[in-house]
Amino acid sequence: MKQIIECVPNFSEGNDMSIIKQITDQIESVEGAKLLDVDPGKATNRTVVTLIGEPEPVLEAAFRAIKKASEIIDMRKHKGEHPRFGATDVCPLVPISNISMDETVVFARKLAERVGKELKIPIYCYENAAFTAERRNLANCRAGEYEGLQKKLADPKWKPDFGPVEFNATAGATAVGARDFLVAYNVNLNTTSVRRANAVAYDIREKGRPKREGNSVTGKIVKDKEGNPVMIHGSLKECKAIGWFIEEYGIAQISINLTNISVTPVHVAFEEASKKAMERGLRVTGSELVGLIPKKAMIDAGKYFLRKQKRSVGISEEEIIKIAIKSLGLDDLKPFNPREKIIEYLLEDNTKKSLINITCKGFANDTASESPAPGGGSVSAYIGALGVSLGTMVANLSSHKPGWDDRWEEFSIWAEKGQALKDELLYLVDEDTVSFNKIMDAFGLPKNSDAEKTTRKKAIQNATKYATEIPFRTMTKAFESLEIIKAMVEIGNPNSITDAGVGALCARSAVMGAFLNVKINASGLEDKKFVNDILAKGKVIEEKTQAIEKEILEMINKKINK
Repeated sequence: MKQIIECVPNFSEGNDMSIIKQITDQIESVEGAKLLDVDPGKATNRTVVTLIGEPEPVLEAAFRAIKKASEIIDMRKHKGEHPRFGATDVCPLVPISNISMDETVVFARKLAERVGKELKIPIYCYENAAFTAERRNLANCRAGEYEGLQKKLADPKWKPDFGPVEFNATAGATAVGARDFLVAYNVNLNTTSVRRANAVAYDIREKGRPKREGNSVTGKIVKDKEGNPVMIHGSLKECKAIGWFIEEYGIAQISINLTNISVTPVHVAFEEASKKAMERGLRVTGSELVGLIPKKAMIDAGKYFLRKQKRSVGISEEEIIKIAIKSLGLDDLKPFNPREKIIEYLLEDNTKKSLINITCKGFANDTASESPAPGGGSVSAYIGALGVSLGTMVANLSSHKPGWDDRWEEFSIWAEKGQALKDELLYLVDEDTVSFNKIMDAFGLPKNSDAEKTTRKKAIQNATKYATEIPFRTMTKAFESLEIIKAMVEIGNPNSITDAGVGALCARSAVMGAFLNVKINASGLEDKKFVNDILAKGKVIEEKTQAIEKEILEMINKKINK
């Protein structure tokens, strides 16, 4: 599974689009980094750029953009309403999928070190990437802005985390950080009253509302000893909110910024807003997502509402997201297309042919053609995916069986495991063909000189090793599916045990078929320790698979005869 991060650099130029284009051209020059958005602001004289991809390409693209900005933006001439202290003012990294915040921090500091060292720009690390508590807050790092930077650098307390202590007059300084994903999210109300929308916003936002004497609306604001208003905090952490009226839709909304969706997810904000609105005689009619959202946030929302209905969460990703859209009312004001709003979907290469996206007939036709791929490895993975799908089907049927309502969660857990294995095996359908193509590419490398022959041989060996590991992964995942299939024969809906039995036959075929590919590919490897190890492990998996399959079929036939 690919690790995906987002990078949101802010550049101190919002009027001259030729300058901005030079910067964004640098981003687009890096393969694997995708430019998602460019948002210039004239009054702020600042442009917010969003790019995304796997960590290394994103870091390279960010570095090139920062370098170009330092060459073509002169901070001595910069004026704007937004606080700033550098040509590239801030450059936060945001974990999106399959990557932790701790891992993201490592990448942020790696970028910070390179920029400081190679570009001679003072770098302050902030938010989660900060080395000290005081520097977590961006406002502290940027205090004094560009005009006070030279004096700040002279203070030992504010020595940069990376880069020189010397003042860079044209580029200024840059803050590099790691932060959580921010979701801009609006909740729709059945009212036109901004005051009532604000009341709900104050109920839920972390900051809350000022405490008042007597009347909660018109009473005098209570202040502490320092003269600051005493606040009654709202019910949601990491939540900012305000009410407003949207002329376009003719309704009031609660405009919400969720600054950490791991603390307050979208579905929690929706439910809490619905609850507080109801208490005030209002009704939430739906919601609106502004910008993009990570897939996990939508999956979490869909599963939350499925569990609330006491339904199995072990269904396809597409169905889970459909439940999320309908439950949150994201299509209340206008159509919601997940392919345009979910970050991971925007990263997909739709020009690349994928076996799992063609029809069953198309897959069979491709396999039957004169092309050597897809071959036995892809077919084994697909058989395995079908096998675990049958086991998952039995789990889902069991969770909905009349009279078994109190067991829905038990079967949901099994179905969820099955879906994960199905998705992995479907990935391996295409990856087996990818691994075959890697071998073909390696054989196509030049072999004129001794150096080229050495490089070619090494590439062939590496590609062959990978082509051996992929069917071995198919073996392991198909073998793991037998646990689900066996459980469904033992405890699942008795009317569907033969479906589970066919699943077991598929799993067995997937393991044995993939093992044939492991053996043939391993025969071309020079690393005998690797070969002996993977063949020994494969033999054990094959033998265990055959034994479990036999046990499952005996159980099924016994139940049928009974």
